[in-house]
Amino acid sequence: MLDILLWILFGALAGWIASKIMKTDAQMGALANIVVGIIGAFIGGFVVRTLTGNDVSGFSITSLIVAILGAVILLAIVKAVKGGRSARV
Repeated sequence: MLDILLWILFGALAGWIASKIMKTDAQMGALANIVVGIIGAFIGGFVVRTLTGNDVSGFSITSLIVAILGAVILLAIVKAVKGGRSARV
């Protein structure tokens, strides 16, 4: 149970940082940050695995950076689909 809570917090942190980078934080709430961070971790992991062949796992600065990268990619896609308007995930 503690692991799930830690992953949610990790996703929230990654999503929040990505929303600050993409300037969408004002439109997003805590739940959206968590969802963006978790989905971003999957996207970032896929991108890193595809480009380098290495897996990223566990709680580390590297995995946080990968999750943030994936969340930024997700937010950029959402902004592009919505035509640059405020992204609400």
